[in-house]
Amino acid sequence: MTIADIKKNAEGKMAKSVESFKNELQKIRTGRAHPGILDQVHVDYYGSDVPISQVANVSLLDARTISVQPWEKGMGAKIEKAIRESDLGLNPQAQGDLIRVPMPALTEERRKDLTKVVRHAGEEAKVAVRNVRRDANEQAKKLTKDKLITEDDERRSNEDVQKLTDRTVNEIDKLIAGKEQEILAV
Repeated sequence: MTIADIKKNAEGKMAKSVESFKNELQKIRTGRAHPGILDQVHVDYYGSDVPISQVANVSLLDARTISVQPWEKGMGAKIEKAIRESDLGLNPQAQGDLIRVPMPALTEERRKDLTKVVRHAGEEAKVAVRNVRRDANEQAKKLTKDKLITEDDERRSNEDVQKLTDRTVNEIDKLIAGKEQEILAV
C-alpha cells in the first residue's frame, strides 16, 4: 500500500459518509412533500415486507401532498394502513384508487426539534469522517514503522488527509445549514 492508495481510500470513504448523510437528511421531513419520505415505509405484499415504491407509484400532487397510486386494486387499504402506522405522523386519505398523503404544517417546537435531529446526524457524519482520517493516519504511521516511507512522507500524508477532512467537514456543515434553513422556513 502506498500513500496515494491511503489518500484515495480515505477520500472514497469520506465521500460515502457524506452521501450517507445526504440520504439521512432526505428522510427528515420538512413542511414540503418529498416522495422519498415514504421510502422507509414497508407494506405486506403476499407475505413479504416490501417498500411502498415496489407496489405503487409514488409522486407529488403539489408542494404539500404526495400521491400514492397502487398497481393492484387490493393494495390500497394495506398501503394506507402502513403509512398511518409508520412513525412519520402522516394521515393518508383514500380517494378511489388514489391515496393522498397531505404533509401537515410543522409547529415551531417541532421545527426546533428537527434542527436538533439534523445537527445530531451531522455530528455523526463528522465523527465517521474523523474516524476515516484516524485510520488513514494509522496506516501511514504503519508504513513509516515498516520503513516503507520516510517520516516526511508520513507528515505530508497526514497533512493531505487533514485537508481532505477539513473540506469534507465543511461540506457537511453546509448541508446542515441548508437543511436547517429549509426546516425553519415557514
